[in-house]
Amino acid sequence: MVTLATLLHEIILTRIFSVTMWYHYAFMAISVALFGMTVGAILVYLFPRYFAPERTHYHLALSAWLFSLSIVVSFLTFASIPFVVARSPVIVYSILLTYAVISVPFVFGGICVSLALTRFPRHVGRLYATDLAGAACGCLAVIFTLWFTDGPGGVLVAALLAAAGAALFSAGEGAGALKRAALISSVVLALAVAGQAVSAAHQAPWLRVVWVKGVFEQPPLYQEWNAFSRIAISGDPTTPVKPSAPGLSATIPAQTTARELSLNIDSSTGTLMTALDGGLRTVAYLKDDVINLPHYIRHNARVLVIGSGGGRDILSALVFGQRSVVGVEINQDIIDAVNRRFGDFTGHLDRDPRVTFVADEARSYIARQRTQFDIIQASFASTWAATAAGAYVLTENSLYTVEAWKLFLDRLSDHGILTFTRWYFRSSPTEIYRMTSLATASLEREGVKDPRGHIIIVRNIPTGENADTPDGIGTILVSKQPFSDQDIDTIEQVARAQKFDLVLTPRYALDATFAALASGKDVGTLTANFPFNISAPTDDSPFFFNTIRLRDVFKITPGRHHDVTNEKAVLTLAILLIVVIALTVTCIIVPLILTTKKAALKGAGPLFVFFASIGLGFMFVEISQMQRLIIFLGHPTYGLSVVLFALLLSSGLGSQLTQNISSRGLVPATGLRLVLLLCALALFGKLTPYIISEFQSATTMLRILLATSILFPLGVFMGMAFPLGMAAASTRHGALTPWLWGINGATSVCASVLATAVSLNTSISASFWTGFASYAVAGAAFVLAARAPRVSEPLPEQRQAPGVGVVEGDG
Repeated sequence: MVTLATLLHEIILTRIFSVTMWYHYAFMAISVALFGMTVGAILVYLFPRYFAPERTHYHLALSAWLFSLSIVVSFLTFASIPFVVARSPVIVYSILLTYAVISVPFVFGGICVSLALTRFPRHVGRLYATDLAGAACGCLAVIFTLWFTDGPGGVLVAALLAAAGAALFSAGEGAGALKRAALISSVVLALAVAGQAVSAAHQAPWLRVVWVKGVFEQPPLYQEWNAFSRIAISGDPTTPVKPSAPGLSATIPAQTTARELSLNIDSSTGTLMTALDGGLRTVAYLKDDVINLPHYIRHNARVLVIGSGGGRDILSALVFGQRSVVGVEINQDIIDAVNRRFGDFTGHLDRDPRVTFVADEARSYIARQRTQFDIIQASFASTWAATAAGAYVLTENSLYTVEAWKLFLDRLSDHGILTFTRWYFRSSPTEIYRMTSLATASLEREGVKDPRGHIIIVRNIPTGENADTPDGIGTILVSKQPFSDQDIDTIEQVARAQKFDLVLTPRYALDATFAALASGKDVGTLTANFPFNISAPTDDSPFFFNTIRLRDVFKITPGRHHDVTNEKAVLTLAILLIVVIALTVTCIIVPLILTTKKAALKGAGPLFVFFASIGLGFMFVEISQMQRLIIFLGHPTYGLSVVLFALLLSSGLGSQLTQNISSRGLVPATGLRLVLLLCALALFGKLTPYIISEFQSATTMLRILLATSILFPLGVFMGMAFPLGMAAASTRHGALTPWLWGINGATSVCASVLATAVSLNTSISASFWTGFASYAVAGAAFVLAARAPRVSEPLPEQRQAPGVGVVEGDG
């Protein structure tokens, strides 16, 4: 119950962080949780007299109960503090304050788990298996929790589970007061959960987040939470306003009005819902949007829209009289809001016989299609919202890779057009440069010799009252066949009439960089020497929005016009990396300094390396495979639930399989399993890219089964390392086992950020093989540890610390 609550609370926090702060702070919840639990383990080690073995059951119940209460108190404290987003030293304090407030519950959770894993050495395999099984269930519980309640309600569910765990721990304990407190807390929290669920369903939650991105948020017209976003709809549905799309031409009549509602994802990414109560003539102004240029040169087309959002691109296709339009939207709640909750406002687009809505991830959906489309359109098809994965939000770019665009081109008709729209920052249009590289690389994989003849880019930079973006937007058109003279003439005429700017055509280039990127010649040299990373992303390095190299992160200039949000994301990653490395070192050094009996440390060095290495290795493997399989599975929720659930559950099984290994056969058994683990990792690393490539068009269920099948053997062997190492440590250095558990947790904290940094700056494969190397180091360290002399007589401080031979009645 406690580990289930821990994972559930940790992942719920990533959802809440993405709403209340910026998406790139969401992964901080992962490191906060790991850090708090590490501190809890170290406290058990540093205060052996307080955590006396004979009071283990009491402390298990007490720490679980305090875990439950502190979940609620820390969330209320966090929710009452506005997060500072301005460029100021205050933001550093704001991050540290948030870190401190949120970590408190996990300290109590860490105490509880540390006691359970170190006080009953004869059952450590079974207990560690239970730990991982609970955590695995927590991954799935997120999906169901956010199905019947909202984010704050999910926090209450985690507190309820922890309180139930405290009640179970106290069931066999003589402390009646603690037992009653745990039961009363469970009842009160159960009522609170029910009340939150009912009130949230009626759009009037009694507990809600009020500070969003540092601003007090008024209650929206409608909001809905799920496992990878919160959508909120706001605005006045009755008052006509001037259309607010950034791609609209400055030539539209001043009297043009529309009724619009704003649909926001995690309070940052927005899409518009437009009223359609007077027929398509009321939205005829959509013809004057730079986003819709492909409709001028491809008529009676079959259109596929990636990310239908509020339905704007669907309306555009209908305005141009296209034959059919399929809107693919990853978020079912958005489809329901547009077509059901606000269907009368939007005109029930789903009832139009030409329109089909599909709730799916676009890339995997397109991969399964055998029909061809004349236009595949993606307007700002991305989200700054964090996925349920939290720590891995910088991987949500599976639409912006060479492999993805080649797939899209393959699904076009002979004269079909692929079109994407992104922000255009005049001083440094890095996103548009990078899309040009992406288009060139994708066309070359299709066998195109002259990519430039297949690429057109047009921008719209609003001025005056229309300037509601930092600069403007750019639309790229990529044709499967070279654009005809008639196509180019039409685009040029429309651009002149609507005062758009040509950026790149087969006849014209705005600057030398665009021309060089589209030529396909010496592109590698150009991108390597460019101030930002504008090379074409691939599935092995799918970070399209990461245009800042990590080595340049501290060269960021305030006020510089390009992807400012990405600047914050990468700068946050760099700062957090420094912080977690410092905390990791602290968690290792401080207990060393405070250990008065240095004799207890004799020969323990290899064990420190072993537990540090398996902590690093597990997280590197886990994160790299989550990043890779999110693309394969086609859904961020699947990436979380499948990868984490499969790895944690299989690791729990591996731990359980170590339960009956005798102390005499411990060393050879561990060595053999580490060798098998390295073999499994090597095989996995070589085969996974092939499997992903061959089965990307398989059904979702088959892809889930394949991912689970290849992850399960890894998890089994990785799950054996910790209990076997703990068993070996308890026979030689029993007093050090909580500290060793803490070292394992501390390096996991570090790896949770470090693995993301490695993937961003090299590749997902590099991150995976770093995990492989970590397990190789762990194997060598274990060999050295096995040769160390056995501690034959416990030291005085060991008799009071958790370890083998201390507690006779294990349970």
